Amino acid sequence: MPQKDSITWNAMVSSYSQLGLHKNALSLFHLMRITNARPDHFTFTSTLNACSGLASLQNGTKTHALIIALGYQSFLPVNNSLIDMYGKCLDPASARKVFEEMGQSQRNEVTWCSLLFAYVNSGQFNIAFETFYGMPKRVLVAWNIMISGFARYREVEVCINLFNAMKESLCCCPDQWTFSSLMNVCTESLEYMCGCAVHGFIVKSGWSLSVEAKNSILSFYAKLGRMDVAMKEFESVGLLSQVSWNAMIDGYIKMGNTFEAFNVFQRVPEKNVISWTCMIAGYARNGEGEQALSFFVQMVRSCICPDDFTFGAVLHGCSSLAVLGFGKMVHGCVIRYGFQAYIYVGNGLVNMYAKCGDIRGSSCAFNNILEKDLVSWNAMLFGFGMHGLFGQALQLYDDMVAHGMKPDKVTFIGLLMTCSHAGLIDKGRLFFDLMGSVYGLTYEIDHVACMVDMLGRGGYLAEAKELASKFSEKDTAEAKSSSYEALLGACSIHGDVRMGVTVGDGLDILNAQKDMGYVLLSNLYCASGQWKEAEIVRKAMVDQGVKKMPGYSWIEVKNRVTVFVAGNISHPYTEELCKILNSLELEMRNPCFSNFEV
Repeated sequence: MPQKDSITWNAMVSSYSQLGLHKNALSLFHLMRITNARPDHFTFTSTLNACSGLASLQNGTKTHALIIALGYQSFLPVNNSLIDMYGKCLDPASARKVFEEMGQSQRNEVTWCSLLFAYVNSGQFNIAFETFYGMPKRVLVAWNIMISGFARYREVEVCINLFNAMKESLCCCPDQWTFSSLMNVCTESLEYMCGCAVHGFIVKSGWSLSVEAKNSILSFYAKLGRMDVAMKEFESVGLLSQVSWNAMIDGYIKMGNTFEAFNVFQRVPEKNVISWTCMIAGYARNGEGEQALSFFVQMVRSCICPDDFTFGAVLHGCSSLAVLGFGKMVHGCVIRYGFQAYIYVGNGLVNMYAKCGDIRGSSCAFNNILEKDLVSWNAMLFGFGMHGLFGQALQLYDDMVAHGMKPDKVTFIGLLMTCSHAGLIDKGRLFFDLMGSVYGLTYEIDHVACMVDMLGRGGYLAEAKELASKFSEKDTAEAKSSSYEALLGACSIHGDVRMGVTVGDGLDILNAQKDMGYVLLSNLYCASGQWKEAEIVRKAMVDQGVKKMPGYSWIEVKNRVTVFVAGNISHPYTEELCKILNSLELEMRNPCFSNFEV
């Protein structure tokens, strides 16, 4: 257009903003300013909406300054947009300042609700309650803001109390957004009975056919594992939305039923990035890494653009496969799609390279993360520990603390495992003590098991037994089993049959359903020549119907993984492999090579 007036510019900026293309809207606004076209109050409301969508406080404050400079601060829609922008940018103090400068006569319901949202969104609920009860009229939107705000923090009781107060006020009736928030808080808090009660009220109130309410009901039953009820609700929906389909896929995935999840996925008429990501994450989480990778390839071929969650999920799949070639391929896609700066993706890369045996690549990915979070540090710590680089692992911990990062329970599991495998007994004791005395963290199953394993490996069997006994008194059967199995393994290493038998009795091993305890005690008896006792343990294992998990190993050749299971000779090249192994064994036993150094 040769001549563009303010109406033309406003139409474009507003359209971009409403379509969610906020960066484009801001770019167009800047271009408008360069061409000396004068913005008006319509321009400013659309621009502020774009700033809100991007949560860009910097652009929002610049726009605010321009509003004052051009004299538009007295326009009600502009002020409401300013309050909304500051609220979405987590700056309730600035939102309050705009609210106060407006004057009481200039405020309307939107003004009050925008200010209320600013406090709720930033988690300042005490002030939010003051604002809520100070409103001239508590409209439905205000009630929904309060309920949805507390729902995000899983405050079920507060949400239900607000809902009851809303009904008693008789000023407004709940709508689909009210019920959707109530169902969501029950879902996140896993409150089954409460969710069923809300579901009943939705049906009674006539909102059961609402898309928002129906989707929240589906998500509730699916997440709590009641797929039978979820399926009934699913089939009763007339017009299924994308959210409905994804809720069903996610429900089956959480139950570990990837087969049914795939069946639902195939029926989805229009698959979006969430549908694909649900399937990829589900396969990765359930140990089906090859399927996760295959789905990722299909997704890209289907011209669906992956997001940071997709890359995080597929990288987890590559980690479980331990195939470096696949991981590098995904890394290439990360760079191509421009997600290398995302911290979630960066953490996935650190973990993937470490588990695929490339600690240098893992370290490089860690250094490329500009703003590291606790997960980044923990992933790198585990990577160093996994590769036997104990000095680097302990140095990383020191660097982490120096950067002001507070270690959590996962950090200490990594540190204790590192100390255990490195034989750093004193260092391990120090970390175990620091965990409770300095950081106030409670000891869990894994921490105690790591300590017992570390002390046992080092030959401190009495101390290991004392520690295991101390925590087994207040822990669950699972926790007791974990630490006692570690102690039993240590007894096997050091050949202490007497303590091994005592530990086995404490574990009630002959009534257990796990194979580890049986195998360890049987091996201990065998190592000391007590074959009769070993046979009794093996018989008890058979009587209980417990089967030993076979050992297996795998090797990657040309991006293909081959798995070898102990006792299995079905591999097509078994004969050739045995010949090579026998040849290698002869060479290793050859005295000519006994002092050979590479």
